[in-house]
Amino acid sequence: MSILTVDFGSTFTKVTAISSEKILGTAKAFTTIETDIQEGLDAALTSLNSEIGPREYTHKLAASSAGGGLKMVAVGLVPALTAKAAREAACSAGAKVVKTYAYELTPADEQEIYDINPDLILLSGGTDGGNKEIILHNAKRLAAMDRGFAVIIAGNKSAATDCADFLAKTGKVTVTCENVMPAFNQLNIMPAKNAIRALFMEKIIEAKGLGEAAKIMSAPIIPTPLAVFEGAHILSDSLGALMAVDVGGATTDVYSMASGYPTLANVTQKGLPEPFAKRSVEGDLGMRYSLDALVDAANIDSEELASFQVRCAADPSYIPIKNTPDKYLDEMLCGKAVDIATQRHAGYLERIFTPFGETYYQLGKDLSQVKYVVGLGGPIIYSDNPKAILQNTIQSGESLKPKTPKFLIDKRYIFAAMGLLSRVNKELALKILQNELTEV
Repeated sequence: MSILTVDFGSTFTKVTAISSEKILGTAKAFTTIETDIQEGLDAALTSLNSEIGPREYTHKLAASSAGGGLKMVAVGLVPALTAKAAREAACSAGAKVVKTYAYELTPADEQEIYDINPDLILLSGGTDGGNKEIILHNAKRLAAMDRGFAVIIAGNKSAATDCADFLAKTGKVTVTCENVMPAFNQLNIMPAKNAIRALFMEKIIEAKGLGEAAKIMSAPIIPTPLAVFEGAHILSDSLGALMAVDVGGATTDVYSMASGYPTLANVTQKGLPEPFAKRSVEGDLGMRYSLDALVDAANIDSEELASFQVRCAADPSYIPIKNTPDKYLDEMLCGKAVDIATQRHAGYLERIFTPFGETYYQLGKDLSQVKYVVGLGGPIIYSDNPKAILQNTIQSGESLKPKTPKFLIDKRYIFAAMGLLSRVNKELALKILQNELTEV
């Protein structure tokens, strides 16, 4: 049995050949989304064949983040409730959530959504039988936009039919599923997650030029972050609670596989319950395409850094040479991206004083007991000191980041491939992950 996995990335198309026991070989070529994406795939396969020889594959599995992946906007009612629930559903499905909106969309919000021009919008709001006015208002405003996005309606079921009618009249692709928060503080993200994946296959594949490539695959193409998500999930079955950090050119993604329940005696959970398997996407923490935003978030300033930003803007594929000032700046910024992204992903403690003494509320997930942190993405993999970068995941202050994790890195970019492989052979995918990940 031989299996081929393909990851159509924004920059590179990566292929991995797998036997019934191990990885046979890997190769990559530039993604050719501007012409024909098949050209990049053919080039990668030619390189792979030169390494391992031509082969017949029993399964061909693919994921894609080409063309920026699945760009999405989430619209909800209350930021801490349905808007957050919508974001959780979108991120767990592998979408890149560019922006989240709450309450009634304003003219400024509408213009921003128009400018973002997302592939999908997840429209939520109101518990079942609760507030209908806001989700109906937002459906009407989205219907009036002259953009070709699809809409998934996952809000108050009492308003869902009317919302779908408003949107369908303007020709927008519309899917209705169960409410992401049917009752107060009750999450129900799986139906929306499945709807996002289905729309990715139906609408986005063709839009990104993947239609012909999809025909030669054994299963539907899925978003690359979803493949990574599933890779992290199966690894946690073996290693226990873990976090994975994927630093890229446009975003930094963080995955956690942990219950996140409070671990201290005088702490009470506050807010929405957190999912065991969680992904967050930080669109302002990329190492190239959003470098200026990363520098702003890190709050650092220097002439050398400004010059470095200019060089990266002129050539987003720029990779600094080892032991140079630019390499130092690159790795320092990568560490900042990891620090800020994991700070946002993890929960934190809020100190309160009561007549009975000092106590704490926990908001978000307690990841302090996470055993392993996995480093993904070129900026970490090719770092001179990946351990120093990953140490930015360690807890500080009121943060509930990991306390004393071990650090692993994915040297051969096989994490997404193993997420794909797990769909046909979970045991083999786990075995290869255990053998391939390197402790630093």
